[in-house]
Amino acid sequence: MVDTLGLLISVLMINANCSEQKGGVFVVHKMAPADSGSLQLIWVDQGYQGENFARVVGQLCGATVEVVKRSEAGFVILPKRWIVERTFGWLSQNRRLSKDYELLPEMSEAMIQGAMIRLMLQRLGGQQEVI
Repeated sequence: MVDTLGLLISVLMINANCSEQKGGVFVVHKMAPADSGSLQLIWVDQGYQGENFARVVGQLCGATVEVVKRSEAGFVILPKRWIVERTFGWLSQNRRLSKDYELLPEMSEAMIQGAMIRLMLQRLGGQQEVI
């Protein structure tokens, strides 16, 4: 889960056989209580659509869920979806995240958090990002 700047709010590694909706509920539930009160709107892709998902997210953090839907066939840049894709691009610049080297999901989460901390510190310090 990222904010509108593409900075990490919450990360959760789950099994590949877990549905997107279930994973979305887990990541919202795992989110820090201090962050959950400030959320008003959550943009999601079509894998998260459904009244049950929106209701559960609303109960957990009080935010409304808006599904960003495709309007045309083929490749089209979807509004707000590029924010998450940009974050994936930032994370993929870290060699340790290029493949799944970790044995434990907690280590994968820690590597993602470390990569985002490094990125934010570089921006706060005004340094050029090293690719």
